[in-house]
Amino acid sequence: MMNRNVLLAAVKAADDKKAENIVVLNMMGISLIADYFVICHGNSDRQVQAIADEIKERMNEEGFEVKRLEGYDEARWILVDLGDVVVHVFHRDERNYYNLEKLWGDAKVEDVKKELGI
Repeated sequence: MMNRNVLLAAVKAADDKKAENIVVLNMMGISLIADYFVICHGNSDRQVQAIADEIKERMNEEGFEVKRLEGYDEARWILVDLGDVVVHVFHRDERNYYNLEKLWGDAKVEDVKKELGI
């Protein structure tokens, strides 16, 4: 249940900063890295950083630990490690190139937007 709360808080934070095409992949039974991947993108370096900043700030406010933040300075692909939830904040061009949704195509897509009312 705690993972679900972290997941929902991360998605809401990304949405609040206008992250585009937010996709949640259920990685349970597929990856040992995390239970959920959140994938989204921004259209500029500044927006990508703002999305990551909002996620980090929201986690701190809600008492969830941010274990690691990678790629912030380059702002092309920022990875926010929240333990069992990993958020991938891409610059639009990088997202198209890496196409994680296809790479992890066997993962079930979760529709959390309805749950959050967004």
